[in-house]
Amino acid sequence: RGSILVDGNPIAFSTPTDDEFRFIRQYADGPLYAPITGYFSRRQGMTGLENAMNQDLSGLSGSQFFTRLVRTLTGEEPQGSSIETTLNANVQAATAEAMSEFKGAAVAFDPATGEILSMVSTPSYDPNLLSSNNDAEIIENYRTLEADPAQPLVNRAIAGDLYHPGSTYKLLVAAAAIEGGTATPDSTLANPSALLLPGTSHEIKNNWSGSCGGGVQTTLMQAITMSCNIPIAELAMSMDRDAVPNMAKAFGFEQDLSIPLSVTPSVSPVPSDEAQVAISSIGQLDVRATPLQMAMVSAGIANDGVVMKPYLVNRVITPDLRTETQFDPTEFATPISKSTAQALQSMMENGVNAPEGAASGARIEGARVGGKTGTAENGLDEDGNPLPFTLWFTGYAFMGEKQVAVAVVIEDGGGEAYGFAGTSSDLPVRVGKQIMEAVLNQ
Repeated sequence: RGSILVDGNPIAFSTPTDDEFRFIRQYADGPLYAPITGYFSRRQGMTGLENAMNQDLSGLSGSQFFTRLVRTLTGEEPQGSSIETTLNANVQAATAEAMSEFKGAAVAFDPATGEILSMVSTPSYDPNLLSSNNDAEIIENYRTLEADPAQPLVNRAIAGDLYHPGSTYKLLVAAAAIEGGTATPDSTLANPSALLLPGTSHEIKNNWSGSCGGGVQTTLMQAITMSCNIPIAELAMSMDRDAVPNMAKAFGFEQDLSIPLSVTPSVSPVPSDEAQVAISSIGQLDVRATPLQMAMVSAGIANDGVVMKPYLVNRVITPDLRTETQFDPTEFATPISKSTAQALQSMMENGVNAPEGAASGARIEGARVGGKTGTAENGLDEDGNPLPFTLWFTGYAFMGEKQVAVAVVIEDGGGEAYGFAGTSSDLPVRVGKQIMEAVLNQ
């Protein structure tokens, strides 16, 4: 069975044994790469790239027919091809280090090509526990991992129950408004400190319970910069009910995606009334997303409106070191025009550069950085107390020829009340900054 490579070094490989199975599958830095490699076992299943690229790794793909035939005729042992990933070892390590104290996920990729540079899901697991030649041992280890309430077997970056995207979803509201001609960054919006939801007795407030920057009116620029809820809800209600969900779909929501790992589609249903429009516009209600999907939103904005298809495999390499298959950058969609993308860039970059910017912690010396934070509520527990929040950061950075788009999600966050120092948005912003710096400093 061929190897899985990162920067030319094997992270999954086969080692010969003296037993009937003849080799055992092993993983270097197993927990670091487990969400990507998955595990391989002969009779207890396989996951991750081990599964998605099994035909190539095992030497059974149609393109390897003649290679197998030649090896049979010459008496050589059959051997599978190796898989060279797009991952960057330094960026993967930096991402894992930045996420080490949190439960959640982070992903980074090149917005110009779609090459995934890092993908981390925490907590992780050791795939060596599930790849021995002892079935009873594998089953016992699997049951232990499966019973773990922290769900280490789930790749939170692309699968699982998904997350309310919170205020990161406001980027799609702004995209729909600007692309549809409803607004520009300078458009003015009413600026109350509370908004009564139509047909209900419930109010939406900004996170600080005040107005968006003071004054009777505010602008879309200010609303994105400070991450204000009320003007974004007003803007969403001024458009057709399906305008924002349609923009979300254009960026990849509700669509099947293989990287070649299967990605659970993010969801953005059409709200049934104006109150639901308002709540959905701030990434709550039935809206749910993967970190990869929110990274695609930032990447499309950074790439002047073109979303490239994210991918994890660069090429398939035969045992005699020939490139059997090369995977090239592919355009996924163009949901917005260049002018709309540039307007969104101006707002995301103001969110980082302005003193009042919600993402100001993402500033990187010498780099052009855009970002958006998010704090998603998750309802109440059985005693009526708020459940811990889901914390987000998504953004992009440019420095010279280097560029990166990221998304970070942290589960069970919410500041000091939940055991974390600093404000809610500080945590994912800090992680996102560390990941972006790891790419730019290569």
